[in-house]
Amino acid sequence: MIEIDRITKVYNGAPAVDAVSMTAESGTITVIVGTSGSGKTTLLRMINRLEEPTSGEVRINGESTLSTKPHLLRRRIGYVIQGHGLFPHHTVARNIGAVPRLLNWPKDKIRARVDELLTLFSMEPEQFRDRFPAELSGGQQQRVGVARALASRPDLLLMDEPFGALDPIIRARAQDDLRQIQRALGSTIMLVTHDMEEAIRLGDRVAVMDEGSLVQHGSPAEIVARPASPFVADMVGGMERPLRLLSLVPLSEVVEDGDAPGDALPEDCSLRDALSACLWTGRTAVPVEREGALIGRVTLEAIRARAELSA
Repeated sequence: MIEIDRITKVYNGAPAVDAVSMTAESGTITVIVGTSGSGKTTLLRMINRLEEPTSGEVRINGESTLSTKPHLLRRRIGYVIQGHGLFPHHTVARNIGAVPRLLNWPKDKIRARVDELLTLFSMEPEQFRDRFPAELSGGQQQRVGVARALASRPDLLLMDEPFGALDPIIRARAQDDLRQIQRALGSTIMLVTHDMEEAIRLGDRVAVMDEGSLVQHGSPAEIVARPASPFVADMVGGMERPLRLLSLVPLSEVVEDGDAPGDALPEDCSLRDALSACLWTGRTAVPVEREGALIGRVTLEAIRARAELSA
């Protein structure tokens, strides 16, 4: 568990972060979202003491980060920045094993951890272990950057605009990869972004910052359905709210008995996916399946009714 308790950072007499408090539960993704200058990156950097707080405290599993020397604290916390930050003259294996080497892990344990993470990120160890960053695609470089941050099994993974430099198509895939890896490992992640779509897509909880203050902290559904201020409503976007709400509703919530033509969608797809399928093909309903077996259908009428109810 990560507890941020009234943390403040003052520059030249003005607060960049002003008495922010929030809790991130273990094994969840918290996304901190805001415009440029809102204080989100400063807040993130105070967690691992790359920035020292003016006042307030961060606790990891009940222990204040101020009780540990900064360089030792950072070895317990993974950190991923925009781009990838890989050492260009080190191999993939050496990049991933950087922190375990600092922690004096045995060589065989480091090698096993490198291979474990490469496999987890769908990168065959024999094929990628000895490559250099310049020999990888942008998406592969990003995966290696995240793998490096996870190598020492940190208590917490901090990510500062990790996908901001990626092509939009690669970015969506990278977000999916991160969610799958987080679920597989049970990692606790705090991620900064300026993109509300990314926050809603990734976050178990979303923290919205404006001018150094935390203006709303809640589930993606709460942020979209009940924005706490005009600033949050503007970030969510009035015209897109019904569609964004549909993206949070799985088909299993509105599936009904009956048949429908065409390829079936898995029940964990969203109503937005079903709406897209209906509009693309001209159908009025789509079949829904569970583990390959048809369980019913979702109608265009039901999707529109849900959107109108949520708007």
